[in-house]
Amino acid sequence: MSNPRLPKDSRLPILAELEKKILWLASWTIHNANHLRASEDGMKVGGHQASSASLATIMTALYLGVLRPQDRVAVKPHASPIFHAINYLMGLQTREKLENFRGYKGAQSYPSRTKDIDDVDFSTGSVGLGVAQTLFSSLVQDYVKAHGWGEKRQDGRMVALIGDAELDEGNIFEALMEGWKHGLRNTWWVIDYNRQSLDAVIREGLYDRFEQMFRNFGWDVVTLKYGSLQQAAFKEKGGERLKAWIDSCPNQLYSALTFQGGAAWRKRLMDDLGDQGPVTKLIESRSDTELSRLMCNLGGHDLPSILEAFEAVDHDRPVCFLAYTVKGFGLPLAGHKDNHAGLMTKDQMEGFKTANAVRPGHEWDLFEGLSLPQSELRAFLDKVPFFSEGRRRKSAPKLPVPERLEAGIQAVMSTQMGFGKILDDLAKRGGPLADRIVTTAPDVTVSTNLGPWVNRRGLFARAEMADTFKDERIPSMQKWEFSPKGQHIELGIAEMNLFINLSALGLSHSIFGERLIPIGTLYDPFISRGLDALNYACYQDARFMVVATPSGVTLAPEGGAHQSIATPLIGMSQDGLCAFEPAFVDELAVMMRWSFDYLQRDGEGDPNERTWLRDETGGSVYLRLSTLQLEQPKRAMTPELEHAIIDGAYWLRKPGPNASVVVAYTGAVAAEAIEAVGLLGEDRRDVGLLAITSADRLNAGWQAAERARQRGNQQATSHIERLLGELSRDCGIVSVLDGHPATLAWLGSVHGHKQKALGVEHFGQTGTVADLYRHFGIDANAIVHAAQAAAPGRPVRYLKALP
Repeated sequence: MSNPRLPKDSRLPILAELEKKILWLASWTIHNANHLRASEDGMKVGGHQASSASLATIMTALYLGVLRPQDRVAVKPHASPIFHAINYLMGLQTREKLENFRGYKGAQSYPSRTKDIDDVDFSTGSVGLGVAQTLFSSLVQDYVKAHGWGEKRQDGRMVALIGDAELDEGNIFEALMEGWKHGLRNTWWVIDYNRQSLDAVIREGLYDRFEQMFRNFGWDVVTLKYGSLQQAAFKEKGGERLKAWIDSCPNQLYSALTFQGGAAWRKRLMDDLGDQGPVTKLIESRSDTELSRLMCNLGGHDLPSILEAFEAVDHDRPVCFLAYTVKGFGLPLAGHKDNHAGLMTKDQMEGFKTANAVRPGHEWDLFEGLSLPQSELRAFLDKVPFFSEGRRRKSAPKLPVPERLEAGIQAVMSTQMGFGKILDDLAKRGGPLADRIVTTAPDVTVSTNLGPWVNRRGLFARAEMADTFKDERIPSMQKWEFSPKGQHIELGIAEMNLFINLSALGLSHSIFGERLIPIGTLYDPFISRGLDALNYACYQDARFMVVATPSGVTLAPEGGAHQSIATPLIGMSQDGLCAFEPAFVDELAVMMRWSFDYLQRDGEGDPNERTWLRDETGGSVYLRLSTLQLEQPKRAMTPELEHAIIDGAYWLRKPGPNASVVVAYTGAVAAEAIEAVGLLGEDRRDVGLLAITSADRLNAGWQAAERARQRGNQQATSHIERLLGELSRDCGIVSVLDGHPATLAWLGSVHGHKQKALGVEHFGQTGTVADLYRHFGIDANAIVHAAQAAAPGRPVRYLKALP
């Protein structure tokens, strides 16, 4: 765990020097970047200077003393300058990027896997998601190892550096529960207990609550409260009285005295403890500077204490380190309750520069101002274990994808049923792809049609667990047998955990060098419950397939709480996520086959001139499915039709030359759209029917083609532009879907056609699907009415009054 070439005690002077340099580089990075920003817009933006300083000692100990190449770290968001400074020392970050910190293409204010050039293991932000990611990444490590992959790789520790205020985030507690269920191992969470949040000082007594909570979930808790100076002082006569005062001092008072400094400490301590014999002598024997150093020597700022605590862990149980720190430690901002957004003034920075012996013009020099020989420091850095194997991003070969997926298409069936049959066939046939698929669901495994897959492939657990119902000979369609070879990870009902689990599974190729194909299922309306985590997973460029069902108001008897409206718009707007909504099972089979390849792509992202989509980059996929059974078309799946389905749309009925109206539909309303076109055909000629399989890809291609034209490529034409290009300008468009109408409301803008957009805009109620489709105006009659409005002409004979 430590640098084996140096005795532990000899590391301390070197690490202390490097910590000093890291704090300087981080502070200079922030000051320099924000000073430049102030000159541009007249305002200063803080948020990192004090938060970074509180973790400088801990991160120095971890990165330069304790971590191994197989370990992975989620860095507290506001500690990014410390992280970047460490990487700058190690030659993995550039001065140019640091000088442009928080600027365009500069070092990121929050560590980012996709935006930073240095080795960010897990992206982090301000909502605790990176913390939970380490827990699920540890579970994925166990999954990979249990299946016999990467056996030569040593287990790594998944480490999260957490702000105490970050523990207000509910997803952290949801993750703790899931970790306990699955026997979490090899996870360290280091809590920066500086007792300050953005707006306030942390409430009293939280330490006890944190400790109790972690112990209840089976974690070891190690408290780093007192530094070595304080521990030595406690052994002096009167030291027990000083310790008791520290333990009983309110958080706000301790922070205020820290900011005020030695004289304030002396006055308060003498007021509270003076004339009590030895303790008075203890206080008076120290200068103001020494007294301030003693009172701020908390465990989280004491290298000997930190190294001892980290290196004492000789097991794989999860460990929570509660490290007492001072926010802004070592800076003039230390302890002030407003320091979250505070920046050192120019005069303060000049004083800090002098204190660090940094000469003007040498601020970025790696060893400027340090007292130890440069050769000794460089030799130490060259042998730091964590960086000894170079960059830690792994890769894995692509898995072969079958030429065709079988769905056992019946005359009438739903896309959700088709999804289950496709997976079941993959499970039965086996092969490299099937063996690397791992499914997961938040307590909706059976109701999202994963049951057949699980019956064949089993549930995952590190230890065998029998199916009691089977052993007791109780008939059941579900075989709930847990084993290390199982391929389904069952979760509780928290959708946040689903998406963070998918994120961890979807980064296995990069973190552990072993490719997985994660598929997560949930109820479509509950995507919104886990939206933060879904966005986080996509921001990290994790690769997974999320299958949401049933769509829209089709679960009609359940009422509005189980009906989705906005999810198609989420699919369109979420970066890194490709969204499809099939109406028919043969479309779904094409989408899933394409998706298994798309999840594994890692290209340069040059646009495909046929679609203007950057498909070579790959990404994750969202399939919006339905339980509504539809009559399935009998047709040959030609290569041309496959391309059109993936590109986002095809003509189910191509409009003729005299078309006055076309109907464009998405998903489960296919039957209503087909019926409406049949009714319209009695009185309108050449009516077209456009099946839109991906509003997301259609719109993205259209936008990208327009950008290409603006940049000089006048020949750029998107798929939807070609589809609608042969319509006369007088042709009307009616769009309809079981979702928000804005999903397709842009179609008329492609070539300037008049459009009526139908969809669902309000919470539903109980009833049949027919009831609700009529209520929301997305049934066949409503479509015909919209067509009459979009393309006035001869009245349609079958038109009924709207309710």
